[in-house]
Amino acid sequence: MSRPLLPTATPRETWAATRAEFARLPGLTTAAVALLVGASATGLVAPWVLGRLVDDVIAGAGTEQILYRVAVIAAAAVAGGLLTAAGAAAAARLGETVLARLRERVVDRALHLPSATLERTGTGDLVARTGDDVAVVANAITGGGPMFVGALLSIVLTAAGLFALDWRLGLAGLAAAPGYALALRWYLPRSMPYYVRERVASSERAQAMAGALQGAATVRAYRREREQVAHIDERSAATRDLALDVFTLYTRFSSRINAAELIGLSAVLIAGFLLVRDGSATVGAATAAALYFHRLFNPIGLLLMEADTVLQAGASLARLVGVASLPQLPAPAAVRPASGVLEVTVAEHRYEDGPVVLAGVTLTVRPGERVALVGASGAGKTTLAAIAAGIITPADGSVRLGGVSLGELGENATRRRIALVSQEVHVFAGPLADDLRLARPEAGDAELTAALEAVGAGGWLKALPDGLATHVGEGGHRLTAAQAQQLALARLVLADPEVAVLDEATAEAGSAGARDLERAALAATEGRTTLIVAHRLTQAAAADRILVLDGGRVAEEGSHAELLAAGGRYARLWQAWRPA
Repeated sequence: MSRPLLPTATPRETWAATRAEFARLPGLTTAAVALLVGASATGLVAPWVLGRLVDDVIAGAGTEQILYRVAVIAAAAVAGGLLTAAGAAAAARLGETVLARLRERVVDRALHLPSATLERTGTGDLVARTGDDVAVVANAITGGGPMFVGALLSIVLTAAGLFALDWRLGLAGLAAAPGYALALRWYLPRSMPYYVRERVASSERAQAMAGALQGAATVRAYRREREQVAHIDERSAATRDLALDVFTLYTRFSSRINAAELIGLSAVLIAGFLLVRDGSATVGAATAAALYFHRLFNPIGLLLMEADTVLQAGASLARLVGVASLPQLPAPAAVRPASGVLEVTVAEHRYEDGPVVLAGVTLTVRPGERVALVGASGAGKTTLAAIAAGIITPADGSVRLGGVSLGELGENATRRRIALVSQEVHVFAGPLADDLRLARPEAGDAELTAALEAVGAGGWLKALPDGLATHVGEGGHRLTAAQAQQLALARLVLADPEVAVLDEATAEAGSAGARDLERAALAATEGRTTLIVAHRLTQAAAADRILVLDGGRVAEEGSHAELLAAGGRYARLWQAWRPA
């Protein structure tokens, strides 16, 4: 079952967004266009001068006149080279600037995507867009893009030059136009959907690889490497097959273009012969016309070679614009609810078309109360915690905080009032202080130190070579799994939300550090409304209330003492586990 993907912009939306970005740089856009037009225009000089040279030779012109014509051709070639280089540089700078601004918008929207959206679509599609698609567009901008535009300008200006020589020769050259038009009409509608599908297949391949890498330890533990590799192979094969289909279309398109060129050049040569025989045109004019039409072969060939790059860039650009055009999150709710009661009602929840994972669950957590979720793997604990935190929207149900649904509260306000800490903690590369200030940007060093000490991290903080200024994460000081979890709990202290949801937040610690992390979690959530997915039953025993989930339903509910006295499922779990 494939995941839903983030939106892709329509061609109209993509063009509108791109045009708006170019409009923000009028000077650079004008300069790039002028340089590219100038470079293409200089290419018209040589065929025209060669035609005049033929007439000069026939008329018996002297060496001085011939040398003059040759000098003009050489000067035009030098000027054309300089203008081409300057135009390509200006076009690349323009394109890179536009892409940089678009990339900033994409990253901004990606970082502010609703949690439920990202949970539903997965990270693979987003990674492919911010990585692969950006690379495809950047390659087109710095490589084939300027050449593609230059080729288009050369075709337009050369056709104009052909008509300027003689309108009848221009009409003869147009004999190729129906062939070109029919070839394009055949190719474009067939190829563009393939390129879009190819980018989607690339996203699915990235998602498969990301899932396998993120869950590598689990895959190895259950010896599922072969199945994961087979899944990645399947996605890679789909991408490969689409690329081969596109190449087949491209080859058939090229043969149609060659046929059109043959028809056009034959028509120009026949028309030139007839006009020269009747005295309506000179041999030089007919020669220049043939050279002009022959000059179209290179730009048209370049368009063919770069068509794949441009079409792929167009498909990638549409995917980037699709993310960049996502609506911004609404402003936070103006009215703060008076009560912090968390109410979760799930009549039924399933992932897409999968089986039911939660059913008939009603959970009310009062302000300051600590509730633990207990159950076997697959019982629905993590799903219920994600729903309570607003990460997942229940298929049939609601979540309310202080009587206000999380949908009405808005994503921003929900994130400020409900914080989720899971066992998957990311340590950002950079100073430790910057990592902590993600939770509260205005916090001073004293507050950061106090937050770390509150969760029992004061000891290793003092041992760091530069204290809060120590670089951690990739390329810096490596934190242990327990230290990274303490860092996440310290962020929780700094963020100071009303509700904390801990999804096995102490699971990464070994048995030696588990009690320390449990004490850190207790300190971080002191006086706070807390929902805990209990990794160890000692966490459940310290809670005010325990919900035992089984098969997505609440099997038991009560305090630790009440559930032990009841002698049910929880009591059996406790007896089997029985902490030392």
